[in-house]
Amino acid sequence: MNAALALFKRDLVLSVRIGGGLGLTIGFFVLVAVLLPLGIGRDLALLSRLGPGLIWLGAALAALLSLDRLFQADAEDGSLDQFLFADAPLELLVLAKAAAHWLTTGLPLALAAPILALLLNLPMEQWFGLIVSLLLGTPALSLLGAIGAGLTAGIRRGGLLLSLLVLPLYVPTLIFGAAAASQGFGAPEYLLLGGVSLVALVVGPLATAAAIRLHVS
Repeated sequence: MNAALALFKRDLVLSVRIGGGLGLTIGFFVLVAVLLPLGIGRDLALLSRLGPGLIWLGAALAALLSLDRLFQADAEDGSLDQFLFADAPLELLVLAKAAAHWLTTGLPLALAAPILALLLNLPMEQWFGLIVSLLLGTPALSLLGAIGAGLTAGIRRGGLLLSLLVLPLYVPTLIFGAAAASQGFGAPEYLLLGGVSLVALVVGPLATAAAIRLHVS
């Protein structure tokens, strides 16, 4: 547990200190929300109807943008090999890194959602449901994305391969997340969205640890 906690703190510090981390993710998220209305046009009713789905799409792409750094630096400096010999189980270390990724991507995206909702002409009564849906669903983005990051660790310029591996895994989260935000707080889709995150909490660390062991061997 001490090793996992130390790894969690280290990733948080690196994400804040290294340029292109937290700021790049939030900037990309906001940029998507600003540019999409320009492409849709002046139809405010259409924009309001598509808003939840567009915000969720931006959140998924923003999370994907930062996934290539999840294990890449560890693979380059040899830390990834040492994970196998740490006192903590590899699955727990993976969970610590995924938690740090969510705390620096998913949580800020959820907090920034009201600003994007305003830009996309979403009614104010939908804002709370949108934030809750992001808080419920974005952990799945980090946990499932870690699987692709583990498979592509050590591969130079593996961003395209990472996207191809991860985007299909994001489909259920995007469907339930956009549906929940559109229906409003209390809709059944919130339970499904939470269920996806719970499944990802179990499957993500196990699959990622297996991918890392395959990479190291």
